[in-house]
Amino acid sequence: MSRKLFVNLPVRDLPASKAFFGKLGFEFNPKFSDDNGACMVLGTEGYVMLLAEPFFKTFTEREICNGKSQVEALFTLSCESRAEVDELVNKALAAGGTPGMPAHDHGFMYGWGFHDLDGHGWGLMWMDPAAAV
Repeated sequence: MSRKLFVNLPVRDLPASKAFFGKLGFEFNPKFSDDNGACMVLGTEGYVMLLAEPFFKTFTEREICNGKSQVEALFTLSCESRAEVDELVNKALAAGGTPGMPAHDHGFMYGWGFHDLDGHGWGLMWMDPAAAV
């Protein structure tokens, strides 16, 4: 059985977060989106639920991390090419994101990242398909 992954992220301003990720080319499933959250589609098996902080708090008794000064997780997405890695990071920076770690090039693998409007860390990486086998 193939599993689907749903990552739930708290966001301070849901419309701004949707606009930010929309500028990177991500689409949202309206069937699973409303004023409390938006279902960002990564692919057929992966989704990110951008949840307004008050709604996110209904799923946990713990405090929400401040993504601008703390890290709980880093999210890495695969890309089809080095050029796509650079393109998406540059789009994120132009849309109001902030730089993550500097780009790293290992020859067979290339990655770079950014922080979204809430400080969540996103990595983008390309790996030579021949190196993955």
